[in-house]
Amino acid sequence: MKVLVIHGPNLNLLGTREPDIYGSLTLDQINTQIEALALQHEVEIACFHSNHEGEIVDQVQAAGGSGSGKADAIIINAAAYTHYSIAIRDALSAVGIPAIEVHLSNIHARESFRHTSVIAAACRGQIAGFGAQSYLLALEALVREARG
Repeated sequence: MKVLVIHGPNLNLLGTREPDIYGSLTLDQINTQIEALALQHEVEIACFHSNHEGEIVDQVQAAGGSGSGKADAIIINAAAYTHYSIAIRDALSAVGIPAIEVHLSNIHARESFRHTSVIAAACRGQIAGFGAQSYLLALEALVREARG
């Protein structure tokens, strides 16, 4: 099983960006945790970060293709794009592989503009509010679902 983990805009600033909301772990530390859990489950992980919507769409499309970027599932924290990127939503829908939307903070307990996710309808589920654990919970869910 291969899982693509996509980190959206500003997540490269984790560790210093509003740690009271997003925690003190850096993106590299979160990726290390994801990779360690994947190793335990014998899952191949590819982690990708971009601040650019089109690059995220390209990665989603590659995950659904037949080339080296192909994946069996996607874990995506689209960050701010969650709330308005129809392009990412359409790409997730088009590739037809399971995706789980994750957020470090509980987007439903924050500003009202964060309450709406346009990508949620194209995802298998959503995990929010558990910090870095949100990614690990998503990976556990994908593994359990794939292996029955």
